[in-house]
Amino acid sequence: MEKILVLDFGGQYNQLIARRVRDHHVYAEILPYTTDLESIKKNDYKGIIFTGGPNSVYDMASPHYTKDILNIGVPILGICYGCQLIAWMGDGEVKTAPQSEYGKIEFTKKESKLFKDVDEKSVVWMSHTDYISTVPEGFEIIGTTDACPCAAMQNVEKNIYAVQFHPEVTHSVVGSQMLYNFL
Repeated sequence: MEKILVLDFGGQYNQLIARRVRDHHVYAEILPYTTDLESIKKNDYKGIIFTGGPNSVYDMASPHYTKDILNIGVPILGICYGCQLIAWMGDGEVKTAPQSEYGKIEFTKKESKLFKDVDEKSVVWMSHTDYISTVPEGFEIIGTTDACPCAAMQNVEKNIYAVQFHPEVTHSVVGSQMLYNFL
């Protein structure tokens, strides 16, 4: 059976993310961010989703993970804090946003497998006070909003995707399609 790991970094939507994965007939397990990398490798996950969380990645007291997870050869999707964590682990830069975004926001996408069958502009649910000011080497920006210059990024070579918004909530109009594309 193919399964996805939802690696929980303290966000309120961890159960909902797993539910949305299961809605696409893919098994999802939720594990805390304290799960060691060797245990994750042994479970033969077909993909990993990093959840959101209420913290700032540049606060060393917040949940973090070893950078090695980005190199285990499994597709990864970072959501909200998970997006920022991928940027931080990849030596990108995350800063306090000049303008926070909360609620329904218009999102503009660029070409990506993650956005197959998604309109160029759509509404997504944002909830963040930090933003990615510099993407990591090997990543490209694949989505923006008026206030967020990196609302989504990807590293095609490593099969790593990250979105600043929450595709798992119904307020993200085509979020289900984006999750399906990742799966």
